[in-house]
Amino acid sequence: MPDPSNDQPILPPEEHGRLAKAVMRRQAALSLRVAVIFLLLLIGLPLFNLYGASIANTRIFGMSATWLFLGILFFPITWLLSAYFVRESDRIEGESARWRDEISAYVQANTEEDAQ
Repeated sequence: MPDPSNDQPILPPEEHGRLAKAVMRRQAALSLRVAVIFLLLLIGLPLFNLYGASIANTRIFGMSATWLFLGILFFPITWLLSAYFVRESDRIEGESARWRDEISAYVQANTEEDAQ
């Protein structure tokens, strides 16, 4: 049954819980993926300097490859990673809104059938 103060039909509490768990699970997986990539970058640079010193000290545009990555490329990579996270997070939220609408329509249709 629709709530008169809201255009959205009311979801039963168990559906809210199920929807919230699904969204939180997907958000957690996204956060974990982004965190792993960031940590690989953060930890990978010192390891690259240690084990690939000859490559890390290669001069590119007058500076070592390490300084090129750290001073110039690290921040754009971080921004791109952040933009990816925000875009995917918004996509997950949008999908959850569609799920809510579909579940609400299903519940409303079943409620109307039971009332008849």
